[in-house]
Amino acid sequence: MTRLAEGTTEFETEHHVVLHGHRVSYRTAGSGPVVLLVHGIAGTSEQWAEVAPVLAEEFTVVAPDLLGHGQSAKPQGDYSLGAYAVSLRDLLVVLGHRRATVVGHSLGGGIAMQFAYEYPVFAERLVVVSSGGLGREVHPLLRAATLPGAEIVLPWLAHERVLGAGGAVGQVLARLGLRAGPDIAEMARGYASLADAEARSAFLHTVRAVIDYAGQRVNAADRLYLTSLLPTLIVWGRRDPLIPATHGEFAHGEMPGSRLEIFEEAGHFPHLDDPVRFAGVLRDFLETTEPSEFDFTDDDIEELRERIVEHSRRAG
Repeated sequence: MTRLAEGTTEFETEHHVVLHGHRVSYRTAGSGPVVLLVHGIAGTSEQWAEVAPVLAEEFTVVAPDLLGHGQSAKPQGDYSLGAYAVSLRDLLVVLGHRRATVVGHSLGGGIAMQFAYEYPVFAERLVVVSSGGLGREVHPLLRAATLPGAEIVLPWLAHERVLGAGGAVGQVLARLGLRAGPDIAEMARGYASLADAEARSAFLHTVRAVIDYAGQRVNAADRLYLTSLLPTLIVWGRRDPLIPATHGEFAHGEMPGSRLEIFEEAGHFPHLDDPVRFAGVLRDFLETTEPSEFDFTDDDIEELRERIVEHSRRAG
């Protein structure tokens, strides 16, 4: 597992704004075209700490803590993909950014796809990393959070005495198929955050918005053809135990012109397993593709209409 050199960067400083009455925490660094980094469920902006400094050499990096996560507010409210997407749009607007390349990991990948679908004039490129929303299969650990009684079990799992037995927690997660390294470390960190009642409530609302007892219930497969309107990169770890890499391979086949990068030795967090390679792949994608320019001219709307009509005809 390759690591970047350690050192303090401006990305380590947290900032916040108030959007619609709720605090949104974010980290930022660099200057140039904007790259918006979106973490997954029970994650935070810190997960991008080893990638952001490399990107910040040429780009403006913005990495928020999603509502319900990290240092952002955890209100009782809407935790759907659409609600997250609009909050990202509003964050960009408040920060004075007109457009961005949107990079989403896991749940963040589903949010990134929703963002690109709903707000194409704000999206220059799309990057999905071990993304949700591309197939039914998902690890039973996440499906279990949708079952009755999860509200009772989660506080026990997140109790400091349980988490304090670090090795025991790691052994349990390993038996569930998670690999030693980032998979176990990040899952354990995510469980630790659920000791807070508000974070736990937000987690359950979020996971139940996209998953049920049988698996993922939100699927972007019927709209993937629309990503041909902007450059798209798919990154996956071959050993991902939470969401299988076959989802990425399927999506690549359904996204005309997309690029696919499989990290053969990585799990669910390829940007943590090998941040040097990940940052290099992402920078190459940014530097060798032209950002989409979708301003809803009459020609743009007609092209979009024709694609939707044709796809609907074939699907029907």
